Amino acid sequence: MKYEAMIGLEVHVELSSESKVFCSCKTTFGAEPNTQVCPVCLGLPGVLPVLNEKCVDYAIMASLALNCRVAEFSKFDRKNYFYPDLSKGYQISQYDLPIGSGGYVEINTPEGLKRIRIKRVHLEEDAGKLVHATEHGTLSGAEFTLVDYNRGGVPLIEIVSEPDIASAEEAKEYLNKLKAILQYLGISDVKMEEGSLRCDANVSVKPVTSETLGVPLEIKNIGSFRGVQRAIEYEIKRQQELVMSGTKLVRETRRWDEQKGVTVSLRLKEAAEDYRYFPEPDLVPLMIDEQWVERLRDSLPELPDARRQRFVEQYELPVYDAAVLTASKRMGEFYEQCVSVYGNPKTVSNWVMGELMRYLNTVAKEIEELPLTPQNLAEMLRLIDKGVISGKIAKSIFDEMCETGKLASDIVKQRGLTQISDTSELEAVVDSVIQANLNVVEDYKSGKDKALGFLVGQVMKQTKGRANPQMVNEMLRKKMS
Repeated sequence: MKYEAMIGLEVHVELSSESKVFCSCKTTFGAEPNTQVCPVCLGLPGVLPVLNEKCVDYAIMASLALNCRVAEFSKFDRKNYFYPDLSKGYQISQYDLPIGSGGYVEINTPEGLKRIRIKRVHLEEDAGKLVHATEHGTLSGAEFTLVDYNRGGVPLIEIVSEPDIASAEEAKEYLNKLKAILQYLGISDVKMEEGSLRCDANVSVKPVTSETLGVPLEIKNIGSFRGVQRAIEYEIKRQQELVMSGTKLVRETRRWDEQKGVTVSLRLKEAAEDYRYFPEPDLVPLMIDEQWVERLRDSLPELPDARRQRFVEQYELPVYDAAVLTASKRMGEFYEQCVSVYGNPKTVSNWVMGELMRYLNTVAKEIEELPLTPQNLAEMLRLIDKGVISGKIAKSIFDEMCETGKLASDIVKQRGLTQISDTSELEAVVDSVIQANLNVVEDYKSGKDKALGFLVGQVMKQTKGRANPQMVNEMLRKKMS
């Protein structure tokens, strides 16, 4: 019997507000533990929460960008459970009346566009953070655990998908699309390494012929996109093997062990009634009128799909190029700024998608972390056009440009890398290469075109890549004819 997976993702996104959702404490990442807390976010007796309106704006904007219906009437609820990082013993969240519902995003798959439905978008407060005393910060083997409550009360939106995702690859594609949309909106920095974007995956398997959803098992707080993909792949395989062996699955919560590459059981999965939800008595319901929604709709920036289509039409780029360049808001902005001062959109696209992305992947940085500017890249491309440097020389200095922010012209001058275009200087090198490789010259004369490439390479080697390749080709052809 063949089985298929059905996956739903719960994505928690920290919002980029300056203060917490129900108090005025700061939300600065990396502050000293327990220095950004107050009686309100710690839940001390006699305090009252006050809702941060900016956080509601951000939740509405996310709902609109994800094609959700925005509720006219919404409210907050208490989600009751005990855990050391939850100082109040309950979390202020939203249960039955979220801000957004019934949306979708579209992702690319080998079969074409696929729509992933969004069940809900709701606003809530974050819990604190447990710090385990182990090398990798994991619970297993920890001698003790400390609690940092700085994160408690930081505003979150939770984006819950329907179980429409069919594979780990689709899950990764969905997360990338979601991250891009949120980044374009400017409502979160979506840095997974800082906990600004966290993901829980609900994974189930069922026979292909069955219409009934399998038993969903939840994998909690996976720390990277790669981790999400690996955890889902592992869990699908594990569940399929259990079902095929006749083992009955039960709903449970599991955690992903990145070091061992396995999921580990934590507890049986709680049902909604286990949390004893009830309306938050200290907060009035939210009345979201049409004017509020339309004001925020009008403020929405150009989103990834719209920018991708514009790049195809305005710059005449292939769809693939446009998709890569617009996957990150800052990368798309860098590209456009470079085109505005240099022109030739396809040449800029080739360098951004080639050398620039290669460097970013090598150093594991984002484009905004580099001192390289669009103007620097444009200046280097103009040097190539003028014949001052070759493409090979440009590639040899590109990493230094990225590391230091120096102009290409300054690096070329310091290293003495200006392209040799002087005929007399090149002729001497070409003659010496011909004399040293007479057998290759004979191969060329007998019709072996690859011989010319070898001779050009020898000239480039002797000139340390500084020779003008076009001139070298012309001189060699002329001398050997």
